[in-house]
Amino acid sequence: MVDYLIFLTISTAVLALFSLGLNLQWGFTGLINFGHIAFMTLGAYTTVLLSLKGVPLFVSIVIGAIVAAFLGLVIGFATLRLREDYLAIVTIGTGELIRLVLNNQELPVGDTWVSGAFGIQSYPIPLSTMPNSFFQFLMIGLLTLLAAVTLFGLWRWIRYAQKSQVADSSQKTASKQELATRLGVGIILALLTIAIYISGVISLYNYNPKAGLMVLALLVLAFVFWRLEVLVRSPWGRVLKAIREDEEVPRAMGKNVFWYKVQSLILGGAIAGIAGAFYAWQLSAIYPDKTFEPQVTFDAWIMVILGGSGNNIGTILGAVIFIAYDAITREVLPRFVPLDEARLGAFRIMVIGLILMVLMIWRPQGILGKKEELTLGK
Repeated sequence: MVDYLIFLTISTAVLALFSLGLNLQWGFTGLINFGHIAFMTLGAYTTVLLSLKGVPLFVSIVIGAIVAAFLGLVIGFATLRLREDYLAIVTIGTGELIRLVLNNQELPVGDTWVSGAFGIQSYPIPLSTMPNSFFQFLMIGLLTLLAAVTLFGLWRWIRYAQKSQVADSSQKTASKQELATRLGVGIILALLTIAIYISGVISLYNYNPKAGLMVLALLVLAFVFWRLEVLVRSPWGRVLKAIREDEEVPRAMGKNVFWYKVQSLILGGAIAGIAGAFYAWQLSAIYPDKTFEPQVTFDAWIMVILGGSGNNIGTILGAVIFIAYDAITREVLPRFVPLDEARLGAFRIMVIGLILMVLMIWRPQGILGKKEELTLGK
């Protein structure tokens, strides 16, 4: 059970990281990107191929992020003159183009060239060997610090809503609803944090390589989340929000709207590239047709919409709910629904589609999204 929880934690961290890049592009900038998987694919393949050439893993993942960011630059200059539906069509085409090229070309795997259709296996993974005692306790210490910071951050997040309720008596009903939502979400995330911390300490003490990867993924996720929160509250982030609402307004104020959009694509692409490296490390084998399907992009869209577009905490919450739903229905549903594997998979997709439809009617801004910042259907 501990190992399974660690696996779910890594999956959640990777998809949350991937979705944060999409949330920056869509939730904060209003760019419709249906080819987000292209950034993850390039980040994963660049990291893996360079590591097989002997490049250190840290350097490989940085180069993978740079390559993914460069793709964002290319897509930006090629497509950002387009709007809405046309931009969506071009981006999904770019994602498929990257996948098909990797599937049909020979790749430099180590010292040989291998057809991309065969995938890549047996590549280096960080923290895969048993570390010494000092490093073990260092990782436990980092996990403890991360858990403490998370719990403190959740407490501040709830406390801020409570103070807002006291300060703004005119919006008392809305403030109560927000406080209740934050309190419920905060309790759930706090319980998950404690469960992950206990499982992580057990697995790090009796060293499991996946536990080391989990700590690394959580640290990267925490750092990216922190920096994104700082960025979206900065003048740069406020310009992105203005572009999302009506790009003519920042343009009239002398802002280079096109360049801000390109920056959003570059940064979101780099984040997705880092997520791709962790995705490859978790799976230990990658195949273009099986690992990097367009469905992964739409899974990220589900997470962003479910948690609330334009809200980084909401994106992480959406990833937690998505992975929890996937795990529960995969393990529990077969005991109650007498369907074969193929029909069961279709049924699970149908149910999550129904949940999204109900959510769009009841709360179109998502669980933590703000209605005044809603961009869906704009």
